[in-house]
Amino acid sequence: MKKAKAPKPKYTWSTFGLQLIALVVALFFAFPLVIIVNNAFKTTRELAMNHPLSMPEQFNFNNFANAWKKLELGTAFANSFIYTGVSVVIIAFVCTITAWAIARGQSRFFRFSRVYFLIGILIPAQALCLPIYLLWNRMGLTNSKLGLIALYVSTGLSFGIFLQTNFMKTVPIDIEEAACIDGCNVYQTFFSVVLPLLKAPMATLIITQSFSVWNDYMLANLMIQSKFKRTVIIAMKTLFSTTTSDYATAMAAIILSATPIIVLFVALQKQFIKGMTIGAVKG
Repeated sequence: MKKAKAPKPKYTWSTFGLQLIALVVALFFAFPLVIIVNNAFKTTRELAMNHPLSMPEQFNFNNFANAWKKLELGTAFANSFIYTGVSVVIIAFVCTITAWAIARGQSRFFRFSRVYFLIGILIPAQALCLPIYLLWNRMGLTNSKLGLIALYVSTGLSFGIFLQTNFMKTVPIDIEEAACIDGCNVYQTFFSVVLPLLKAPMATLIITQSFSVWNDYMLANLMIQSKFKRTVIIAMKTLFSTTTSDYATAMAAIILSATPIIVLFVALQKQFIKGMTIGAVKG
């Protein structure tokens, strides 16, 4: 016998309204992106004379070459990859193993630790700039790659541990108990049993922290003065001054700077969406 087909959900006015709102929001966010991509292929004269939404007379790829050469993006990209890659790897590992301890711990210390890291999220980063700079300056960590990486790690731990602790509660403790019965020690249990179950939460943490570190301007501008250690975002600052501004080159530089993050998101988007769904339902 053939199975009866499930009835299709009715298309209602409320569904139409939600779709219309989603479309308006999507267009609202897409509008500046369209302007950036469109203007990246224009000459400086076209940017000054034509409408921002008008098509370029001919696609000008010289802006991308000028941005790469003028901003020394080879060095800037290498620095950004180092800052982002090292910081995110350390944050992901430390946050995951710390969240596992907090989620499984029953003592007051672990409950206090969770509240402690939660408080760290509530403190705005702008309020910490002056004390952080004074402390880093005394320790000789200003204008240093190691100092900036340490700063990114320390400022990213609170959110990462809070996020991973919520996800850790979705992992059944029975699996860990079975591993212990089979003879696994605490390290084998974490790396062989727990960690493989956290691919989606790890992807969520990696993407969010990569966005934060790669696009950071405030902390990098505060700590780095050398042109050989600056990030891509800081390098683009040199295109603007009180007298002149090179918007055509800046538009091309924005596209180049956003490309690695877009590639990362596309590569991990399935795990990211899965992780966000787990957090929304069970977090």
